[in-house]
Amino acid sequence: MESGRIPTELWVKAHLRRLSAEGVPVVVVRRGDPHGGMVILKVNQLDEGCRVLAQTRDLDGVLCWLAALDGRLVGESEADDYIARQTARDPDLWVIEVETRNGAHGFEGKEL
Repeated sequence: MESGRIPTELWVKAHLRRLSAEGVPVVVVRRGDPHGGMVILKVNQLDEGCRVLAQTRDLDGVLCWLAALDGRLVGESEADDYIARQTARDPDLWVIEVETRNGAHGFEGKEL
């Protein structure tokens, strides 16, 4: 863990608590490294499909989200296949699924 950053597990728990209090369905699909694992968001827009966002940092170290799969809405199985490939490469990854019709996931950071 780098100094000045909170552990991933604590960061995830804070977001889960806030989103749950707001009535947003959210679940940890896969737990990664509790201290420094990066996060993948599966934003399930129900009938519209799913978007997959990968946590990254910009050159200044600011949290951002990189849209996977060209930022397209894809079927749930395609999103799950992509996530499975990523977690096979990086076992430290966390995977969080958020259900929302409008695509707003509630995690801070701009989308790239």
